[in-house]
Formats: sequence, C-alpha cells, structure tokens
Amino acid sequence: MSNKNEIIDQPIDIELSEEVAEGTYSNLAIITHSQAEFIIDFVRILPGIPKGKVKSRIIMTPQHAKRLLFALGDNMQKFEANFGEVDIEGNGGNNGFPINFGGMTGQA
Repeated sequence: MSNKNEIIDQPIDIELSEEVAEGTYSNLAIITHSQAEFIIDFVRILPGIPKGKVKSRIIMTPQHAKRLLFALGDNMQKFEANFGEVDIEGNGGNNGFPINFGGMTGQA
C-alpha cells in the first residue's frame, strides 16, 4: 500500500537545446506577482541605450518561487564560501541595483 504523501525519487530527464544552452545575459530582474503566480522578467540594460529590453520572462507558482529563493540562497552561500562575499553596496545607491553605468566613454 502506498502513502499519498510519499515522495518517489525518480530521475528527471531534462533536455537542453543548443540555443538555450548558450544562455542570455541579464543585468536586471523585475519581479511581480499575483495570488497565483510570480513573474520574473530578465532585462538587459546597456550603456548608451536609453531603453532596457526584456530578454526572458519566467512565470512560476508561488511554491516554485519559494523553492527558487531557497536554492539561490543556498548557492550564494556556497559561492561566497569559495570565492568571498559578493559586494552589492558599491552600486551607487538605487537599492543596490546598478542603473547608471557611469564610467568613461571613448570616441573613435
């Protein structure tokens, strides 16, 4: 007899296409939510370009969003144990989000 609450440990077959494996660079994430879902928009903002562009949108349940939160926290702890603390204070305010690239510009 099987218990409904048992978790069956079965391997998951996951396919990763070449296109997806290349990845997409994002330097800003915007998170919104409703009662039923979390939406994470991954945005790329580049210097000299006045408009950021959403490069990917991920929609997930609140339960999966919380699992992602825990997984990111666990991975950040492991990363910092190996490579040192990640500094987010040096981003000029903006609640830690680097909106103004600043720095020098060049001309050719």
